[in-house]
Amino acid sequence: MYDPADQRTCLICGDRATGLHYGIISCEGCKGFFKRSICNKRVYRCSRDKNCEMSRKQRNRCQYCRLLKCLQMGMNRKAIREDGMPGGRNKSIGPVQITEEEIERIMSGQEFKEDAPEHTWGNNGDSDHSSPSNGASEGNQPSPASTLSSNRSVEMNGYTAALRDQYINTSMSTHYQLLPHLFSYAAQSGLLAPQPRSLYPQSHPLVLQLVAAEDLAPLATPMLIEDGYKVTQVELFALLCRLADELLFRQISWIKKLPFFCELSIEDYTCLLSSTWQELILLSCLTIYSSQIFGDLANVTAKYTPSDDELQGFSEDGMEVMERLIYLFRKFHQLKISNEEYACMKAINFLNQDIRGLSNISQLEQLNKRYWYVCQDYTEYKYPHQPKRFPEIMMCLPEIRCIAGKLVNVPLEQLPLLFKAVLHSCKSSLTSYRTGPSPCVTTSSGN
Repeated sequence: MYDPADQRTCLICGDRATGLHYGIISCEGCKGFFKRSICNKRVYRCSRDKNCEMSRKQRNRCQYCRLLKCLQMGMNRKAIREDGMPGGRNKSIGPVQITEEEIERIMSGQEFKEDAPEHTWGNNGDSDHSSPSNGASEGNQPSPASTLSSNRSVEMNGYTAALRDQYINTSMSTHYQLLPHLFSYAAQSGLLAPQPRSLYPQSHPLVLQLVAAEDLAPLATPMLIEDGYKVTQVELFALLCRLADELLFRQISWIKKLPFFCELSIEDYTCLLSSTWQELILLSCLTIYSSQIFGDLANVTAKYTPSDDELQGFSEDGMEVMERLIYLFRKFHQLKISNEEYACMKAINFLNQDIRGLSNISQLEQLNKRYWYVCQDYTEYKYPHQPKRFPEIMMCLPEIRCIAGKLVNVPLEQLPLLFKAVLHSCKSSLTSYRTGPSPCVTTSSGN
């Protein structure tokens, strides 16, 4: 039977509408874009005259004008659930007409600033790429369990009274007897600048063991190409597969060199690796292999020209992954993660006790805590004038997990375009403010 609803078009871009979303008739793409923009407090910029064409083919080219039209057409930001879950907060909420002044406050980010807590995950003044919200602030200290649980991100607002009691009153195992100050860290009302001190004796050898397990040699996969050669989509995809193969092989070798390799079963290691390998590869690409990824690989992707069909068919999932990767790259560049910090981050991310199918969860949790506190001890010792550095570093881990989870939803044929867009954007920003030989990783010396 003929259904008039099938003929409805999105009031934002003209694509086929799927229903009433946040007060107006719109498509799934614009619904998701509006929700992400408001929930994540995005601030965009228009490179033209703030009057870009909005159509199904053009809507991804200017995020500023797309959000502007969402607001002008009456999309209601108050209809978005505060917990970010699917479904409107109130189905009876309809479209709203807001003043130009209110729209300007939203577009400029002023409204978000007034609603934000005193401490936020800073982005070094880069308002164009505000943080994809993790529900955490750098002024609060998250627990190891909550930070590494993708299913419990709501817990990452800092230590609640219950979590403080849990970690302060827990009897210390032999692994932590030399790190008493770390248990009182959560009880502090704020992050105070620490006094100069020495590194706790147990931390240094544990960090050195993790670094020794890493393969810091350059990637062996050839990424050089002749001038004037045009790379095809198939060729670029094949190169990405070869890189993934090498990176995965390095993760398997890394596991066998871990200082705690004998403390867990092969079955648990297999379960952990199968659940975290994407995250481990992504973390390594953003740190120890960043010079090759954002240098050599970026040069290869620059010689690939996507077709109009590829550009027009780029998915919303791909757009979100691209935005998050670019932001995360800039965050890593700002922090300049050391090899020691990277090794600790990788171990903490790998030792995820929330993965299903594990047999020795209690031992895994002990290992996770061990390297969590060791990383905190090392970071506070090495960077005494950056009291917020450790929570900022730890908050990168759930974002990496989120990106890895969303990346699997991007169609394989869109990966070449995704990598080209991300690497081009990151390399451009890197060229504009590079201050050292490596964009992300620094090598620390001493104990």
